[in-house]
Amino acid sequence: MTYLRTSSDLLKHKLIAEDKIEAIEKVAEQFQVSLSPEVIKAFEHEEVRQQYLPSENELKILPEELRDPIGDQTFTPVKGITHRYPDRVLLKPLHTCSVYCRFCFRREKVGQADEILRQGELKKALNYIKDHKEIWEVILTGGDPLSLSAKKLSAILDELEAIEHVKIIRIHTRIPLVAPEKVTDELLEVLDREKATYLILHCNSHKELSDDVKKAIKRLSKSGLPLLSQSVLLKNINDSTEKLEKLFRSLLEIRVKPYYLHHPDLAQGTSHFRVSLENGRQITADLRKTLSGLAQPLYVLDVPGGLGKVPAGKEFIQESGKEAWKIQTIHDTFVDYQDYL
Repeated sequence: MTYLRTSSDLLKHKLIAEDKIEAIEKVAEQFQVSLSPEVIKAFEHEEVRQQYLPSENELKILPEELRDPIGDQTFTPVKGITHRYPDRVLLKPLHTCSVYCRFCFRREKVGQADEILRQGELKKALNYIKDHKEIWEVILTGGDPLSLSAKKLSAILDELEAIEHVKIIRIHTRIPLVAPEKVTDELLEVLDREKATYLILHCNSHKELSDDVKKAIKRLSKSGLPLLSQSVLLKNINDSTEKLEKLFRSLLEIRVKPYYLHHPDLAQGTSHFRVSLENGRQITADLRKTLSGLAQPLYVLDVPGGLGKVPAGKEFIQESGKEAWKIQTIHDTFVDYQDYL
């Protein structure tokens, strides 16, 4: 099976009903559609299907929803760079992906041809990094950086490695989960770097971890790359303690450290995915009672307007006086604590 990118493709493969084609065409006019063979193979699982199959629900755009929900544009000094935090920047060489998540917070940008950095624009972005000595970490994102050809990706990584003050390179990708066949010897050779290079995999359900996906992730792990994951808390997909526990245990078992659990952003047409913050805080608090700390990501909210990520989990420690604290235990009881310095 090839990639499916149009409503006609979806109808032909019986992924949508004929009476839905007009609505899905309207969705596709606003937001990109692409389904890989690996993703389609996993459509027997509703937790996977909902993440990628366009829905007429996306046509419902609330007044509160934003075209740029986390304020990327506000912190874009040159095209392709987002510099929100002092010591790190996002470098976005392209805005295309192998697949398009229906809840993507950059859905207004992804898949747009004019968002790809041309040679001169890429040079300006790299020069920005070179000129700002405070930049310690560069995060390759987009779009999916592993959608680049091996030659183009290698050239970018070579440039970053040559910048003395850049010590950490981070790459965010869906490729190993949606197109595991692209984890080739050539890609592994490109990712083999002298500077510390971390790969962050986006995974929201353990149902995405097919045998082929696990094999691809194992190859990445055996190559020596540190692997972490980020997930989004999504209604009816992973919004329960049981589902997240299964996801995080499954990731850790294949040597992927859960890193972030994102509260869903206010992206346009995504209200059907959103979970209340109260519910998310309770779920993550309950996870602490049953799940190893090694398997727990940090639950974060990206504050609208570019104000950055903040921990969103339910607080366990409350101030109760000068140098005195009440600590909530895993049994939902409170104990007094004092440092006695």
